[in-house]
Amino acid sequence: MRICVYLGSSPGNNPLYREAAEQFGTLLARRGIGLVYGGGMVGLMGVIADAVCAAGGEVIGIIPEALRAREHDHPGISELHVVQTMHERKAMMANLADGFVTLPGGIGTFEEMFEAWCWSQLGYHNKPVGLLDVNGFYSGLRQFIDNVVEEGFLQPRHRSMLIVEKDPETMIDRIVNFVPPENEHWLGARDV
Repeated sequence: MRICVYLGSSPGNNPLYREAAEQFGTLLARRGIGLVYGGGMVGLMGVIADAVCAAGGEVIGIIPEALRAREHDHPGISELHVVQTMHERKAMMANLADGFVTLPGGIGTFEEMFEAWCWSQLGYHNKPVGLLDVNGFYSGLRQFIDNVVEEGFLQPRHRSMLIVEKDPETMIDRIVNFVPPENEHWLGARDV
């Protein structure tokens, strides 16, 4: 099994984010789960790759040519794929992974998580999508998503497709044991 992890190319301001990335990477390797990630060695991306490598795990990185100078290829990983575009990067990450987990990050991290979740909602894949809420980093986003449900733009069954946990071991358990829900159509009966 491989999990694609989306997380920051910056370390963030709180050392807890670095600790969470390191802990999550170590847990993946100890459980025999490979890491698929953005391929760089900067920020939290580098931290998680270092942790998986240090624990003897598999690490597959995918990096666009244009970002190599900024994110710096990680020299110690199992495989590095260099692609031309972000679209190619995301598609390859999705194809190589059996599930997705998001840790703290910025705009790119958010966009990748939302795309993986959207693909799940649309039935393009039936892989689990998780949000690891480290130190309440995503509490505002969780509240916003619940408001989207309340306002009628997201069905509760699609909201439940996003696995939210604070504990990394629980997150991995839920990803590994994920059973995809029935997803007959993304629109509700009153919308068609």
